[in-house]
Amino acid sequence: MENQNIEQQKGSDKFLSISILIAAVLIAGALIYSAGLKKVNNNEQAANIEKAAVNLSEPQIDDDVVLGDPNAPVTLIVFSDYQCPFCARHYKETESLIRKNYVETGKVKLVHKDLAFLGQESKDASQAAECAKDQGKYWQYHDELFEIELKESKEKGNSENTGNLNRETFQKIASGLGMNVEEFLSCFDSKKYADEVEKDISEAKAAMGQKISTPTIFINGKMIQGAYPYDTFAKAIDEALKK
Repeated sequence: MENQNIEQQKGSDKFLSISILIAAVLIAGALIYSAGLKKVNNNEQAANIEKAAVNLSEPQIDDDVVLGDPNAPVTLIVFSDYQCPFCARHYKETESLIRKNYVETGKVKLVHKDLAFLGQESKDASQAAECAKDQGKYWQYHDELFEIELKESKEKGNSENTGNLNRETFQKIASGLGMNVEEFLSCFDSKKYADEVEKDISEAKAAMGQKISTPTIFINGKMIQGAYPYDTFAKAIDEALKK
């Protein structure tokens, strides 16, 4: 009887040891899988930056206002929304440096397209900027709209559809830029550029597929989605310049 109990105890100990070993293997496997998954995700993120968009329509310059030398070897197209805080951050922290180091030196031509998807105020702001184009003030107006977004985001936190992007604001910007306010308001009130804004939105959907995001930047056709640091874009531009 005593020997039987000893054998049972040995069997129990052996079973427990095996169970512990199996559990350890499973845990180790899970950790390895987790680490591998993280690595894959990082690689996928890098691929989104380094590789061209596949099977998507590449955006083109049509009647857009080009900033910089029209014959610059690299074309940088930005899709953004004037109510998007990440777009405003990209404009302030990254695009400003791209303008200084690449646009002003004749290496890059810059184009903005309206991905106005955050509501009617976004579309109204985009139409107002297009109206400023008629008086040669497109980029100045573009910048003023993003300065408003930066201020709203800092002071109020929520800057989307708060009512601040309205006719009075647009008129004030036009006046501050020395524009003919009467002509500007006539353009804005007539919704002259409503179809143009919608066309940009459709072009964005064709270029991005299911991954609609602002800001999205195309550098000679290669797509980068997100407000990445300046160095990310500088690297992509430098690579495009080598080709």
